[in-house]
Amino acid sequence: MRWLSAALALNIVLASPAHAVQPDEILKDPALEGRARRISSDLRCLVCQNQSIDESDAPLAKDLRVLVRERLTAGDSDWQVRDFVVERYGEFVLLRPRFALHTALLWLAPVLVVGLGALGLILVLRRRGRPAGEPALTPEERRALAKALADNGAAPPKG
Repeated sequence: MRWLSAALALNIVLASPAHAVQPDEILKDPALEGRARRISSDLRCLVCQNQSIDESDAPLAKDLRVLVRERLTAGDSDWQVRDFVVERYGEFVLLRPRFALHTALLWLAPVLVVGLGALGLILVLRRRGRPAGEPALTPEERRALAKALADNGAAPPKG
């Protein structure tokens, strides 16, 4: 039982997000540092691409963290800092791109795929629910069937 507890504790420690912020980067004002961390967690490391600059050890990520902190200490708002970084590096630097005309497909594609899948599922289920009816006979085929049955001594079909 102890090894299970130890494994769970290790799993929790390893699952917690890693921060690459160096002690020399941390601001003395806790409010500004909190804002810097929030902004840094929304900006993509351009080297690693799947990590935020807050998690990355890449030199460019460190430069971006320092830049964010410099802009905040200069008095910029969070949006001004983000806009500055986007203006400098492009919208790819945002881990969560803004909703705009050129990113609409990115945001709406999952909704469209789920909607089309649900529509397809509904159509398939409707088709399965219907009994496959017998194909209708032409009047000529009905007469031929009735004659064949009468010749064999069976009762003619109804309808």
